[in-house]
Amino acid sequence: MTTLDPAELSHFQRLSATWWDEAGPFQLLHTLTPLRMAFLRKHAGSLEGLRVLDVGCGGGLLCEPLARLDAEVVGIDPVEENLQVARAHAEAMGLSPTYLPYAIEDLPKEMGNFDLIIASEIIEHVADAQAFLRACTARLQEGGALLVTTLNKTIPSYVLGILAAEYLFKWAPVGTHTWHKFISPPVLAENLKNLGFSTQYIQGVRLAPFSKAWHFSASTAINYFLWAQKNSVTFPKS
Repeated sequence: MTTLDPAELSHFQRLSATWWDEAGPFQLLHTLTPLRMAFLRKHAGSLEGLRVLDVGCGGGLLCEPLARLDAEVVGIDPVEENLQVARAHAEAMGLSPTYLPYAIEDLPKEMGNFDLIIASEIIEHVADAQAFLRACTARLQEGGALLVTTLNKTIPSYVLGILAAEYLFKWAPVGTHTWHKFISPPVLAENLKNLGFSTQYIQGVRLAPFSKAWHFSASTAINYFLWAQKNSVTFPKS
């Protein structure tokens, strides 16, 4: 089983030097991060002391704020160039998340399981979404939680998430997203239910195009966040 798509790996390898350029190809991830962290704090509570795995961590844009909250953070990414950038930036910031060059299915067993797994803006880039979710499930503690952020599979997500973002406004490089890989909230929720997850929260988010600021939204038509817990209705909160 592999979740890796060689074309996707090549795409992000070419962009690896630009992860921390707030006006560069990952600018929308920079502006999305405060909303990602707000959603996470709402549903997870304190992260202090929790083992957190960021899958497809790229240059560490989420690992660093997680580390600042005193979580034990492991970021994995199969593109070594991404991790070189992540390590250098974290060191400059005085932070020490662990960065490892693995896909989720290849993470060594001796790394153990995690309280929280974050799959943010990654499931739409893998070769097999169901295999990816199974692999994430296998690395969660009982009662652990999974956060997925991604794009819905709708006509508006194609128009705004690809045509506008990549071709019209040039917020992301052409070819960053492939519409047939997008996944709708009901399909994602059903897949997770079949893997033993419960207590799911689904939250739409929207982008204000002129300010490029993200906001929570009642609509999941384009982007959404999903929180699910494994075989439990409780999560470690303080």
